[in-house]
Amino acid sequence: MQIICAVANIYVLIVVARAISTFFPISPGSALLPVVEFLYKVTEPVFAPIRRVLPTMGPFDFTPLVVLIGVQVLARILGC
Repeated sequence: MQIICAVANIYVLIVVARAISTFFPISPGSALLPVVEFLYKVTEPVFAPIRRVLPTMGPFDFTPLVVLIGVQVLARILGC
């Protein structure tokens, strides 16, 4: 059970890091580009289905918030 809780906590950090990364433009030659690409590869499979269901709110993307709430709820259900 501790492994599941640890994975949930790490995923929360990854989602927060991705949300923060959207505020900073990353140029193609940037040293941070591999990090941002990793964040997108890990989060996009979860984000994409949620984006299809959520209505658009102008320039705001509430997908990370929905994922964070979902991970927290799932962690509580599993006893974390």
